[in-house]
Amino acid sequence: MSETVQHVEQMVDENPRVDVTETFEEWRALLGGLKSRIAQRFELSRDPSTVDLESYGDPGTGPAGSLAAYSGPEIDWLVYSWIGDPRTGFVNLHLTVWLGPQTSVPHLGSAMLLWPQGWFYVDAVPRCDLVGDGAYFDRYYLPNDEPWLEFKVEHPEFSWFTSRTGFIRGSLSPTAHCYSFPPTRANIDTVADVLTGRVEQWLGWVDAAEPVPVADRAALAARDLAVRRNIAERDPANVMGERMFGADLTQRLVRALWGGDRELPRPGL
Repeated sequence: MSETVQHVEQMVDENPRVDVTETFEEWRALLGGLKSRIAQRFELSRDPSTVDLESYGDPGTGPAGSLAAYSGPEIDWLVYSWIGDPRTGFVNLHLTVWLGPQTSVPHLGSAMLLWPQGWFYVDAVPRCDLVGDGAYFDRYYLPNDEPWLEFKVEHPEFSWFTSRTGFIRGSLSPTAHCYSFPPTRANIDTVADVLTGRVEQWLGWVDAAEPVPVADRAALAARDLAVRRNIAERDPANVMGERMFGADLTQRLVRALWGGDRELPRPGL
């Protein structure tokens, strides 16, 4: 298995421009379906701060995007978004779900990218120090340890993506999937299977979770927000937003990713 060690802008700049609209639409439908599956389990309300981000840019003539954020009694912050210009071979899609502090189940993180090669990420974002809490590791990460190793052997066309930013590398759990790959039919189907399986596994964890003691919830919520904000603000791919839409709109989009302008109250506090 090979390894990809490049900044996103390098991958974009060093590859020819290709129309990836067909794959983009398929991936948007995939993530939309997974969002609907999650919405069947949780009560969700659209945060008013993102209503005008439903559509920005001009998809008919150039870069565009959409960002919708939701909250609810059990969900601190859910983001469903895309940004880019699929006609020129670059588009980035996100579905991330940050739970409220009533449970300590890992958060769900997923993203897909075309540049025009494929890239995907899915992870269970830890709510604690995995080395310091062996029981938490055993519950949520040990079951995926062997499948994670098997994926590397069984899918040699997938190239492990190593971020050139140490902070981002440190944000990945030991069982994260973070790969670039040729967007063949077989590989696209593999990604869909992995994402769907991880979402279903995560929903099962939520259903089986024990409640976090009320006295511990404020500290957990504060940690969650710090992690979410740091990842959003330090993401090296933010440079692509600035290229397409400038610094002001990009900063607003980044705030929307972590809830910096949210109007709905945070749950469980």
